[in-house]
Amino acid sequence: MVEYNAPALDRVFHALADPTRRAMLRQLADGEHSVGELVRPFDMSFAAAAKHVKVLEEAGLLSRTIEGRTHRCRIEAGPLAEADRWIAYYQRFWTARLDDLETALLRHAHQKKRRSRK
Repeated sequence: MVEYNAPALDRVFHALADPTRRAMLRQLADGEHSVGELVRPFDMSFAAAAKHVKVLEEAGLLSRTIEGRTHRCRIEAGPLAEADRWIAYYQRFWTARLDDLETALLRHAHQKKRRSRK
């Protein structure tokens, strides 16, 4: 099993559960943005956007620097890599299960074909 910090991973998945926060991360993948720039595509107040930014920050998915009154945000990909490793474990699990199913179906089809020849 993948070793992981459960509380940190919980915060990452919680942050990623919201479509607004996922969209904000997508914006940040293109480069640094202010909170004002992050909120622009959404119909929400600056205060609501700041709450989303705080959740992302607490999950370690973004870092923020303050330049006067402007809060600049940039993506932090490390926690995403940890989440990816966690998901990859289960991807291997399902790949193995699907491979087993394919083998069983091919075996069944081969046996059925042999019986029909008799």
